This record gives sequence, structure tokens and C-alpha cells, in this order.
Amino acid sequence: MVLVTAPELRTARRLAKSALAARLAACINLIPKVESHYHWHGKIEQASEVLMLLKTNSSRLVGLERLILSEHPYVTPEFIVLHVKRGNKRYLRWWQQCVS
Repeated sequence: MVLVTAPELRTARRLAKSALAARLAACINLIPKVESHYHWHGKIEQASEVLMLLKTNSSRLVGLERLILSEHPYVTPEFIVLHVKRGNKRYLRWWQQCVS
């Protein structure tokens, strides 16, 4: 599972479409209207963003990160990997089949 934030829904949808077309993710959830607070260039900033939850496997991580970094409008986009330890077996099998 990979977390990525995007500045608005249009960008998140474009990134999701690219990742799915390249079979770098099985499913991508877009959660709009996330309020982010963060440090940037010595100041505390605030922004409304879209949180993307990208489901992939370890063999696709490098390609997915490369795609996000090349197509994302941010200079330093978020790309955080969370390992899934457990889940519904049928769902996890489907997930793996989509990115294999």
C-alpha cells in the first residue's frame, strides 16, 4: 500500500489512470479534501489535498515510484510504503493478480 498526496482531484485522477494503465497498481482510492499541515522551507504550511491509497506489490514499487515522481507536479511528492500484513485472502489474491 502506497500513500501519495496530490494537490487536487484532477491531478490525482491523472496519476491514478497512468498507474493503472501501466499495471503498477491494482486499485487506487482517492480521498479528497484532506487537510495537510507540514513544514516547508522553514515555514509551517497548510493545504487542501487528495490522499491517494495505491495498492501494489513489492515488484512494482520501483516502477510506481518512478511514475509518481516523473508525473507529479510537486517538487517533493509524498511516496510512503506501508506493508500489508493481513487481509481477506480473495481480495489479496485479486490484488496480486492485477499487478502480476
